[in-house]
Amino acid sequence: MGNLPLSRYQALFISGLLLLFLSLASPWWLKLNGVSPSWVVLWLLPWAVVEGPLAGALAGFGIGVLLDSLQGSGLTAVPVLVLLGLWWGQFVSSRRPLERSTTLGLLALLGSLLLNGSYALQLYWRGQSAFAAWQLSLAQALFTALLAPMICSLLVLFWRRRSLRHGR
Repeated sequence: MGNLPLSRYQALFISGLLLLFLSLASPWWLKLNGVSPSWVVLWLLPWAVVEGPLAGALAGFGIGVLLDSLQGSGLTAVPVLVLLGLWWGQFVSSRRPLERSTTLGLLALLGSLLLNGSYALQLYWRGQSAFAAWQLSLAQALFTALLAPMICSLLVLFWRRRSLRHGR
């Protein structure tokens, strides 16, 4: 196996920047009826599945802090992203590696619902109407689950090629 053009940390940094760009820019051609997928979930799921719970939790914390600071809405995603990273990282030690696209789609659906549900819950605790947030949560979760088998499967393969756990 020859040398890969990007190291693991370079790939993490570049993919994290791309994630921030997609989350903030939200291009029209990557939306379905005005709803974009949860890019954070689509990025964190394969990273945590390949690297494990600690790396997943740290990545969830880091990307959560970056997104919270750039959004400036006063809502936070950090606790949910850390818990998702811990949960998804548990699949690294399972008997069979998590590769099935339907499983990745289901995990992305649940992760997106939890992430957006936490936003809606924070709005509810503030005394604001959270009905529209729940509608957006369902739409984004379904769109994320539709894209997850394709995107997450490719990213799982990408991260495994650069992982220290898998022969590198």
